[in-house]
Amino acid sequence: LVDRSAAQLGAAELPETVETLELDIEAPGMLEAALAGKFAVLSAAPFHLTARIAEAAASAGVHYLDLTEDVVATRRVRQLARTANSAFIPQCGLAPGFISIVANDLASRFDTLESVRMRVGALPQYPSNALNYNLTWSTDGVINEYCEPCEAIVEGELIEVPPLEEREEFSLDGVTYEAFNTSGGLGTLAETLKGKVRTLNYRTIRYPGHAAIMKALLNDLGLRHRRDVLKDIFESALPATLQDVVIVFVTVSGRKNGRLLQETYANKIYAKRVGDKVRSAIQITTASAICAVLDMLADGTLPAKGFIKQEDIALDAFLANRFGRAYTQHEMVSRLAG
Repeated sequence: LVDRSAAQLGAAELPETVETLELDIEAPGMLEAALAGKFAVLSAAPFHLTARIAEAAASAGVHYLDLTEDVVATRRVRQLARTANSAFIPQCGLAPGFISIVANDLASRFDTLESVRMRVGALPQYPSNALNYNLTWSTDGVINEYCEPCEAIVEGELIEVPPLEEREEFSLDGVTYEAFNTSGGLGTLAETLKGKVRTLNYRTIRYPGHAAIMKALLNDLGLRHRRDVLKDIFESALPATLQDVVIVFVTVSGRKNGRLLQETYANKIYAKRVGDKVRSAIQITTASAICAVLDMLADGTLPAKGFIKQEDIALDAFLANRFGRAYTQHEMVSRLAG
């Protein structure tokens, strides 16, 4: 585990088998030296460091995996993969990541496609503020996906649509949610399905009322241009929580054997105990996804060289993996004591 902060490394609750290294990865040559002789590097750093870590991986000749949702950073990773002697697999988390594996699996069951609609949210089980939200993952990542343009396929054309728009409501298990455009969740799937589907979009799930407040903060108050201020507000006013739920909701429609049909994947993953510690649902889904991909890379299931898209990964193989099975296990943590 590498971090520039000794305090952060010391606070990490790690098994004795995990080594730590205090390192400023932006220092020239330092990360390359640390990666020498290693099998792979997994980047869980903020999106603005993605290119730096990927470049170091290419230089050191090690496999590269990341959790970024940033579209521009992923383009740089893809560029590096063209001449690399190792595998480059970006966007290995929940969304982008697992959501594309599911969507592509559903899409493959149709003769022709009409629409692919992908919805994901990491939400508090017990919302208690006006935003109906708690911090469950990277604050930088949340703000980035709320501010950057979003890819979509509309009437067969790949276009960009604005974030926080095209709000919709739906119900699942008796609970009402809203969903709206956010950036990055499609990963590379828009490119993969271009010319094959009429409608493709990704939206983030929240409890109703969240989008309206975020639009006021970002657009009316101008915090879109003061992301550092918004980050400070979020981290000082919104408590984190381990009691969360991850919702994955994918609907695909198209024609099969001449009939117009629809197939849906719906899943809720809750916080649960892993060993003797409670882990949040977003921790479980994110970590299990990238670990499953790493495991499949190590055992030869995935190619050892080049750029690998999430939709290149078979859903059955992912769910059969010892880490991927986390997506098939459901256990709600209603309290943290005991």
